[in-house]
Amino acid sequence: MKKSITALLAFCLWFCAAGTRAQQQTDVPPQQADTTPPRQADVPLRENAPDNYVVEKGDTLWSIATKFLKDPWRWPEVWRMNQEQIRNPHQIAPGSVIVLDRTSGGAPQLRLQQPAPVAVGRPSGPGNTVRLSPQVRGEPLPAEGISAIPSNAIEPFLTEPLVIEEAGLAKAPRVIATQESRVHLGLGGIAYVSGVDKGGNVWQVYRPGKPLIDPEDNKTLGYEAVFLGVVRVTRPGEPATVQIVSSKQEIATGDRLVAAVTPAPIQHVPHSPRTFLSGRVIGLYDGLATSEGGKFSIVSINKGVRDGLEMGHVLALYRKGGAIADPESGKSRDRDLVFQLPDERYGLVYIFRTFDAVSYALVMESSRPLTPGDVVRTP
Repeated sequence: MKKSITALLAFCLWFCAAGTRAQQQTDVPPQQADTTPPRQADVPLRENAPDNYVVEKGDTLWSIATKFLKDPWRWPEVWRMNQEQIRNPHQIAPGSVIVLDRTSGGAPQLRLQQPAPVAVGRPSGPGNTVRLSPQVRGEPLPAEGISAIPSNAIEPFLTEPLVIEEAGLAKAPRVIATQESRVHLGLGGIAYVSGVDKGGNVWQVYRPGKPLIDPEDNKTLGYEAVFLGVVRVTRPGEPATVQIVSSKQEIATGDRLVAAVTPAPIQHVPHSPRTFLSGRVIGLYDGLATSEGGKFSIVSINKGVRDGLEMGHVLALYRKGGAIADPESGKSRDRDLVFQLPDERYGLVYIFRTFDAVSYALVMESSRPLTPGDVVRTP
């Protein structure tokens, strides 16, 4: 009897615990409940989407997808890529034929077209019938080909701009003098630098730039280091002699040096964050606080790695809605009514470089001028 009571008590405890777990699983806040990426069947096609398209020179995967999809950044979903392939996609070459397959149970697919198979073997005859029919098949994509996004728009920014902490360049090697005491130097100029005796031969030159201030709480997230050019050490020593081999802006005494690094090749594939993210545009790179941007502008975002942002994420651009008084409020004895206008979506940005608290993005689509303070969020 004692064993029966013990077994019954254990069953009751297990049943209650199971119920608690089930309740916890259902008690998910609405904004956190759906964090899975959209199903492939949910990718909407354009009404006039063609059956096929021949890739041309200058195309990108994004631009090709605009011919088939309403949301072109979602092309990896219709290529049937898994998460690993999304991070390391192949490329396609000009001349390839991309076919839109609408026969896969309602879920569209983009594929490369292969020629119809050729019969090889015994001739056809009674009992040896070979039936051939044109098919759309997937095939490995060439190693060299078009890029996913306009790579030339962001290549200069893969090693710069840098985001640094306050006084982050204070201990970096510095230009202490220029040849013939010139105030500013350009391409081919000679300068003398202290602190490069233990570094490499090629260095990038920076100047501390504007602070990156979070529009939401006015906190300084870092400082933008303005890229000036590249120098090569022609005579080691302390000070060392360097020559400017490329120049974006003039270089002067006091500018700082950072050892140059060669960025690894990156395969850019857009994808949506798996969770809801929301942030603000800090500003345009090397722009004024009042500057406006558009398609292919480089902008800084007040979210970074610590917030879950990663390279390849696509975020929607919104203009924050304002508050207006009721135009007819003066006709009523009631207190004035105020309406909060909704945020208006007008574009997309692609995250291509991330730091701890700040990220840089390329504006891929924009139907109106972008301004600092605009909202970015998971599309």
